[in-house]
Amino acid sequence: MSNERAGSAVWSGGLKEGAGKISTESGAMDGVQYGFHTRFEDGPGTNPEELIGAAHAGCFTMALSGILADAGMTAKHLATTATVTLDKVDGGYAITKVHLNLVATIPGADQKKFDEAALKAKLNCPVSKLLNAEITLDAQLQG
Repeated sequence: MSNERAGSAVWSGGLKEGAGKISTESGAMDGVQYGFHTRFEDGPGTNPEELIGAAHAGCFTMALSGILADAGMTAKHLATTATVTLDKVDGGYAITKVHLNLVATIPGADQKKFDEAALKAKLNCPVSKLLNAEITLDAQLQG
């Protein structure tokens, strides 16, 4: 089984003064502004690292939900934040780290099985497999 999804970007102007718009095939994002100021400063709009963070958080959380189900657990609530670090490396930039922070509410969950499921999701969600970065995880289980 193969599944393809597309995102697109357009850009006008130079790096610092230019501007772009990012869209997704589904229309969930349609012409959202991005640029130097949204990436390296505090300007309005989005940036690639923020989008990667959202994608990674979503992918990890969905994977975890499936792994939990296989272990006989059903989450009442899973909330994940993925913090993406962009560093200057060798005269350029690289995404060097992603930190996943998960807060889970799973009534009756076994802590050991939860920890195993969270680690398995971190290692095996497709976005984790894509990234060439250190991926860390804090997973907190609430009753």
